[in-house]
Amino acid sequence: MEAQSYYQQFERNVDMILDAVRVGLDLRTTSLLTSLPLEVYVLCEVLNQGGGQYRLTTEGLDRLAEFKQQYLQHESETEAIMRRILDDKRATMRTPEGRVLTKEMLIRRLEFFNETARQVNVMRTQQALGSPMQYQHPHFTSLVINK
Repeated sequence: MEAQSYYQQFERNVDMILDAVRVGLDLRTTSLLTSLPLEVYVLCEVLNQGGGQYRLTTEGLDRLAEFKQQYLQHESETEAIMRRILDDKRATMRTPEGRVLTKEMLIRRLEFFNETARQVNVMRTQQALGSPMQYQHPHFTSLVINK
């Protein structure tokens, strides 16, 4: 099962993303600056639906580090929650769009973190090889958030 491999790689994927942020990988030209904090928030909501106690107080990319800290404090409970959610084919949760399967929400988050880890790994490799920054369209440069 593909979701099982995402689940098994989850902590490694989070570590890869955090490491890339720590070493200064510039995410301003990517959608990750916005999507990563949102996905962390949604993941916490899914885990809380399954009995977790995640409370986020930070914004932006700091949210992932805060999540990781809470994850490490409750690692075995969180893994049990994830396994339970992945095994439950009927559980649903309420979202602004309506009711959705909790399992699908978790699988989508796990896929996101897997793909994001792959993406930041490629970006780090490009940076290490001295590749130039990717071209920014002049109409969109005003959307880039400076740190």
